[in-house]
Amino acid sequence: MSEPTPGDFESEIDYLRTTPVTDILANQLFVLFQIAAMYLGESPARLADAQLVIDVASAVISTGADRLGEHSDIYKSALSELQQAFVRASAANS
Repeated sequence: MSEPTPGDFESEIDYLRTTPVTDILANQLFVLFQIAAMYLGESPARLADAQLVIDVASAVISTGADRLGEHSDIYKSALSELQQAFVRASAANS
């Protein structure tokens, strides 16, 4: 099934019904990673916003653990990289 067309409610519902939940969560995790990276890349970095997004992604990853599918190690690695970037951004803003 292809991604739904924005605004097409029936298509969106069908997509959610037919797409494995691990794929949906993976998409959402990568959106969160992108948002956190964007906040960390601003000058000055938006640390509080980035921290909230990182914390939410961390909660999903730690709660979902290996149930997130075959790519759970990739999510953990990406989260670790974001956490390290947060520490660097925090030091730079001090």
